[in-house]
Amino acid sequence: MASPIIDFLLTRSSAPIPDLREPAPSDQELETILTIASRVPDHGRLAPWRFILYRGETRHAVGRLLADLAETREGPLPEGRRNQELARFSRAPLVVGVISTPRDNPKIPQWEMFLSGGAAAMSLVIAANALGYGTNWITNWYSDLEEGRRVLGLAPGERVVGFVHIGSCSAPGPDRPRPDLSKLVSDYAGPWQE
Repeated sequence: MASPIIDFLLTRSSAPIPDLREPAPSDQELETILTIASRVPDHGRLAPWRFILYRGETRHAVGRLLADLAETREGPLPEGRRNQELARFSRAPLVVGVISTPRDNPKIPQWEMFLSGGAAAMSLVIAANALGYGTNWITNWYSDLEEGRRVLGLAPGERVVGFVHIGSCSAPGPDRPRPDLSKLVSDYAGPWQE
């Protein structure tokens, strides 16, 4: 059962964001990545997600907005903390925001639409990795705040599925312990019993 695709999926890992460097994917590679990210289960063909690209100077502008937002919430920030916020979106050459854009549909629940966005984010990660780029998918504190979402370009009612940081990486990401399948998998044994 040898397959280079299976081998790739069995060894895929996230790269530490500080290890992601230029170059980012080219425009043509990015189009391929986003096309693949859009080929996910999508009940009703609603495309209940969209992508926001943060690249170039935009990454630094977003950092300034996030630092200002953090100061509004927390008061004056120590220099290290302010620098952390300033660098949030500029540590990798490209950040792709995967945004849940739920639609009104009487047959399809919004949680299912959010899961479709999660599938889009994972497909984006896998496509970028398959092209040889490192990735790291995060959310962070600003994703749960209405003002944070506004600063990041989301419309009211939209939610963050994740921010995928993408760049070139000289070494594979460190592996981590993976779940023990024996604790996660069972055969159906009838209705839940307490």
